[in-house]
Amino acid sequence: MDKEQIGQLIRSAIEQLQFSYTPYSGFKVGAALLSEDGKIYTGCNIENAAYTPTNCAERTAFFKAVSEGVRKFKAICVVGGKDGRLTEYAAPCGVCRQVMMEFCDPDTFQIILATGTEQYESFTLKELLPLGFGPANLE
Repeated sequence: MDKEQIGQLIRSAIEQLQFSYTPYSGFKVGAALLSEDGKIYTGCNIENAAYTPTNCAERTAFFKAVSEGVRKFKAICVVGGKDGRLTEYAAPCGVCRQVMMEFCDPDTFQIILATGTEQYESFTLKELLPLGFGPANLE
């Protein structure tokens, strides 16, 4: 991915912060997921008073894409912070990493953590979920 594509993903993820529904934690998260065909699917976190039904921004983006028939992805950008302030990186939780294992190649799928278009780091899924369990384990 080139710097322009990364910048577009970061801007898309940051834009999603405005839609985040976080009346309990105030910790807003936005995500932008890049499919293999170049389309971006976005998501925000959506909290629930019962806590367990809460959905992360990353899973929101994946579920939107999968519900439209998309199953192959190149990268995701995740941004987040208390009240939407981007002061440090917001890494995906374990459940989101597991969803990524279902649809992404752990060796090539990129997870971009950002606090702005000039401040970001990129990791492979394998780096963030070593020895992950996925569809290949069931073959």
